[in-house]
Amino acid sequence: MVSIKASMAIADTESWCCAIALIALILMSSIKDGSANDPVRGRQLQDRPCDEIYVVQEGETLHTISDKCGDPYIVESNPHIHDPDDVFPGLVIKITPTNPRLKLQPRN
Repeated sequence: MVSIKASMAIADTESWCCAIALIALILMSSIKDGSANDPVRGRQLQDRPCDEIYVVQEGETLHTISDKCGDPYIVESNPHIHDPDDVFPGLVIKITPTNPRLKLQPRN
């Protein structure tokens, strides 16, 4: 029969193996391939100046964020904003930028 010390040593070893495997999976999932759909290449922004989820920074207003992110409908997209003048650092908002490339084509 296996002693208690041996059982504890086996359990400890298995715990470490599981922890290492979990860390490896997290690291592997965080590695990004350089695909063409990636909005950021290196340190340069391509088409999107803002993420879909945006955190308000010090000194920003909804107007400056709207101009920066290309979303004129921030208040309509964020029902938790009751007063557009009551915007504070740390407030999380949803950004839905307008895309001028998606214009309707006339039918022939």
